[in-house]
Amino acid sequence: MAEKSSVVALLLAAGSGVRLKSPVPKAFVQLRGATLLQRSAKTLAESPSIDQIVVALPPDLTADHPLRASLPSGVTAVAGGPTRSQSVASALAAAAHSEVVLVHDAARPLLSVALVEAVLQALRLGDVDGAIAAVPLTDTLKLAAAAQDGGPPPPQSLPLVAATIPREGLFAVQTPQAFLRRALARALAQPPEVLAQATDDASLIEGIGGRVVLVPSFAGNIKITTEEDLKLASALLCALQRD
Repeated sequence: MAEKSSVVALLLAAGSGVRLKSPVPKAFVQLRGATLLQRSAKTLAESPSIDQIVVALPPDLTADHPLRASLPSGVTAVAGGPTRSQSVASALAAAAHSEVVLVHDAARPLLSVALVEAVLQALRLGDVDGAIAAVPLTDTLKLAAAAQDGGPPPPQSLPLVAATIPREGLFAVQTPQAFLRRALARALAQPPEVLAQATDDASLIEGIGGRVVLVPSFAGNIKITTEEDLKLASALLCALQRD
């Protein structure tokens, strides 16, 4: 894949935002004057390799829903599903023909054009089915015990440590994730029970024997899940704008 191929970006924005305690779906939460969805879509639109953006929205955001008015111009909107894989499948079905598909979570609003292009370049240059943004783990990892095995309970029923897991070679996976379209379509054709358990699209590709490479990302490409994440993203964005 040495030459540039057509690329469609699938922007996942169907999350409810329950853990964020938001009255609106998570993608429509404001971050310093723009929604998470608007910020993610803007970066994708600025990426020279992206030809189309398809947004998977919460299923209850009908065509006449007031939040639809805040959708970024130029995007194709579709109803997402109750699971990530269903949202990806819905967006892919509405996408124009392309050889490459890039999947991104709208809840990662600090995405950069450079990262989008790096992920796509890794897919083009490698003999692989996918390329995904990731950062090496730096914290020590502990595995919690599943049960107390008859011993005395720990204070306040806190979990006991069962083992320390070496962090060498371990990465925290992010989006964007880029795939050959034919590989993603094959991965999404797996049984519903497999799709329902997937927390990222790369794992589905791996499940059918696909090859996926890790592309160095940056820690600031955070996913907004809680109110604390939103505050951190606001501070990071403020620092970036000062620079």
